[in-house]
Amino acid sequence: MKNLKDNKKLFYTIYWLLLAYTITALVWWLIELYSHNVTSANFRIKELEITSATYTQDYDLIIKKRNSNTFQFFGEGIIFLGVIITGAIFLFRILVKELKSSAEQRNFMMAITHELKTPIAVSKLNLETIQKHKLTEEQQTKLVSNTLSETNRLDTLCNNLLISYQLDENAFKVTSSQINLTELVEDNIKSFQTHFPARKILANIEEQIFVKGDAFLIEIAINNLLENAAKYSPKDKPITVILNGNDAETTLNIADEGEGISDEDKKLVFKKFYRTGNQATKSARGTGLGLYLVCKICRLHDGKITIQNNPKGGSVFTFALSTIG
Repeated sequence: MKNLKDNKKLFYTIYWLLLAYTITALVWWLIELYSHNVTSANFRIKELEITSATYTQDYDLIIKKRNSNTFQFFGEGIIFLGVIITGAIFLFRILVKELKSSAEQRNFMMAITHELKTPIAVSKLNLETIQKHKLTEEQQTKLVSNTLSETNRLDTLCNNLLISYQLDENAFKVTSSQINLTELVEDNIKSFQTHFPARKILANIEEQIFVKGDAFLIEIAINNLLENAAKYSPKDKPITVILNGNDAETTLNIADEGEGISDEDKKLVFKKFYRTGNQATKSARGTGLGLYLVCKICRLHDGKITIQNNPKGGSVFTFALSTIG
């Protein structure tokens, strides 16, 4: 990270020095052209004093030509200066965006490497323990359960990566059908509690809520919201899930009781690869794809996703979709 900061500082220094040199050179040439124009006009005026019989008329023509040239030089100079500054600002923004994107992708690769290696390492260790040691049935069941949990975590990560790429490349064919959102949310909660039996979920699910959309994508969005709540809240705090709707809109609220999200981060958490806090050191695991996918899926269904502060501490994510009868 230190090398990255040093390289960025060097880049900015070189960039502004080159821009300053270019503008200085342009101003210097304008001054030189103006000086040459004035000198040339003065020389011609002196010649008139000696040779011209129509001094006044010729003098006026020389002054007019000098003023015309001056106006032309400075007019073109101002235009060139405007083009240079505009191009410099445009180029600077592109380069800063590329540097930021490069840093985000580098952090993503670091995070994804950790996210991939951890479940594989844990699963391998569990299986080797079962293979090498004589364990009780209870111990084997616990290790197998832990291995399945890590495998499911790996599966979720792979799904997020694949779907994210397909959606970004418009390679995923989004289907639209009537979905019983009540059943879908209940199934997701059951699956989540199977994978995280220690986590407590307080659910208030309204019966027979139907929406229109792609069931697979909406399921991914719900799972990511649940995992996000679990990831950024203490294990002894419950996760609250509320599903309700009316004739126009259905809302799914998923609340955690963690540290919450700052107002600044609320504007950024749905960006690809973005993770709250320092990008280099993260206490919570993650890749920065989960909430990005939630937002992407929400937009594909003409819905909306919002974040509010939880009065009990933490955050409340509201996923809203249109209700169908």
